[in-house]
Amino acid sequence: MSSLDNITSEAIQCLAFIDCMSRRNDYSVWPTLWVGTSLGSILVISIKLPVAGDARKSEPVLVSPSGTIFRLKGSILAMSFLDCNGILIPGSNEPWKDESREQKASLTETPTKSLSAGQSPTQSVDSGNTDRQFAVLVSEKQSRVVALPSQTCIYKQQLCESAFVVKANVTTIKDAVCLVCYMSNGHLTIYSLPSLKLLIDVDFVPLSDLSFQRSRKSGIVDPILSIWGQQLFVNEDTNQIAKTFCLSSFGHGMYLCSPSEMQKFTISADFCQIMDSMLGELYLETEMPEKPKEGFFTGLFGGGVRNLDREELFGESTSGKGAKSVAKVIPGPGSTQMDHLGMRASTIGGEIAKTRMMLVERGDKLGQLEDRTGKMMSDAENFSSTAHQLMLKYKDKKWYQL
Repeated sequence: MSSLDNITSEAIQCLAFIDCMSRRNDYSVWPTLWVGTSLGSILVISIKLPVAGDARKSEPVLVSPSGTIFRLKGSILAMSFLDCNGILIPGSNEPWKDESREQKASLTETPTKSLSAGQSPTQSVDSGNTDRQFAVLVSEKQSRVVALPSQTCIYKQQLCESAFVVKANVTTIKDAVCLVCYMSNGHLTIYSLPSLKLLIDVDFVPLSDLSFQRSRKSGIVDPILSIWGQQLFVNEDTNQIAKTFCLSSFGHGMYLCSPSEMQKFTISADFCQIMDSMLGELYLETEMPEKPKEGFFTGLFGGGVRNLDREELFGESTSGKGAKSVAKVIPGPGSTQMDHLGMRASTIGGEIAKTRMMLVERGDKLGQLEDRTGKMMSDAENFSSTAHQLMLKYKDKKWYQL
């Protein structure tokens, strides 16, 4: 492969801004930019920033190659840095500040000499010819720990043989810095830093399952996922979900399991113990209200065709429960037993006759109600048929033809 072909096929995979010792055996700390490429090369670029103040706005930023190059097998996935105590060094950054607000605050406050976090000057560390920093370099196949500024590889680990690393990140788990890798065969591996010793190797989710184009059991591709992932067919790339796989601090991770859903997971046992207490509810559970009682006329005229029951109309639920006894006779003083029995028999006979008369009247009323109901139904049907005929008669006529 010629040098021109090599340039066109190589792409930048990851970037890292850090204050470190970029030159070999040079203990001066410079702002640097580490560039990882798809062919396994890591280029270190030195950045010289002007002094804070007016010079920062007028003078340019000088960027030049430091001459330091590292090469690993496979595409570069992650670059992190540790100090001499094995503590993770955060990337260099400078927060945005409102200049107008700072000017107003400076008029009321006593000015003090301060140095911005982004304007890192060149620092010389008296180390006694010992390495003060460690660079953790991770590719698809292997990982290395390089001591700075001697640039010697002190630890090296082959991450996989037949598979490859999809995502790697240096994170903190239980106050210890570790390297977490997600393999294409679905395994999650954790290595200690800086020794790169294997701590955990667990089967998680295969890379073939992290694809929008996977088929169901019936062999039919989900149409919604296919529409969202049309570009996957064009590029012949079925691992787009794996590209969204990310790892964060304290053993947490997340990936896009569908076009509209995110899946969060953790590899920390302490977090799993308190997970149940952290779960929330999206909706508040409430009891369904009772259905309102339907009135007689509402069901008769507004509810369509409905079967009527006499018990429902005149039963105990509507008219109330009847008394068990019609009358009670209390015998007076000085009456004989026969008079009492005669009066009781006559009273019972009268009540029976009255009850029979009331039953007859009730039957007559029920019959009249049925007749009226039938008449109303027949009148309604006649009115409906007449209205339908009238509508058919004047359906196709204009207003001036009426």
